[in-house]
Amino acid sequence: MVSENLMGKVVDEETYYLCMNEDCDVVYYNLNNERVFYKEDVKVPIWFKKDANPKYICYCNQVTEQQIINAVLDDGAKNIKDIIRLTGAMKNGKCEINNPLGKCCSPFIQETINKALKGYKCNKEEQTYSMKRLDVEDES
Repeated sequence: MVSENLMGKVVDEETYYLCMNEDCDVVYYNLNNERVFYKEDVKVPIWFKKDANPKYICYCNQVTEQQIINAVLDDGAKNIKDIIRLTGAMKNGKCEINNPLGKCCSPFIQETINKALKGYKCNKEEQTYSMKRLDVEDES
């Protein structure tokens, strides 16, 4: 995941941790040798960081959060199987290599499906969608 020009700074025997703070510029860090890799040091945008663009959920097939949301809203996807069929996510995956977390993206696909199903309401008569804000309390 680290840019080619920085690969020499990666020590294979060392354990690296992933910073999950969405506001932090640090991506990977090592406690033993105080080695730190920032967002600009990695090859791909890290989806859970605030300014990630594009926001890949499936790195192996470059499926974005928006593509998954669109599959739910526009194509009626309700589960991971639907998302795989509609977007190509999780096909030919090598998650341990391609995903910054080093693991399968299926839990994050499901989380995105849930977010879309919960956060968007469809007006069947008008066939329009509206986003319900998930990050603030309803003031009405």
